[in-house]
Amino acid sequence: MDEIQWQDFSKVQLCVGTIIAAEEFPEARKPAYKLTLDFGEHGVKKSSAQITELYGVKNLIGKQVVAVINFPVKQIGPFMSECLVTGFYDASGKVCLAVPDSHVPNGSRLA
Repeated sequence: MDEIQWQDFSKVQLCVGTIIAAEEFPEARKPAYKLTLDFGEHGVKKSSAQITELYGVKNLIGKQVVAVINFPVKQIGPFMSECLVTGFYDASGKVCLAVPDSHVPNGSRLA
């Protein structure tokens, strides 16, 4: 991979948000959920996330996650995604969410 400069990385706004709503997304090509996240001073944003293998809708509510909040809005089928929820692939290819180790204020930026 190409190296990037610090100023390139600093343009990416990685912030913590709390999932306040989650629902099935049956229109998605791959199994996914529609998420609504509270980013504090940055507002409430929606995202689609392919995390159905490790997470259920009910256990996502209240979970804090790290997301990129300054990408342009992206249409995913009939849904407009306003942020990118981040995660890592585990050994079997399932997405494991990137989460803070302890509770932090919504909207906190990755330091």
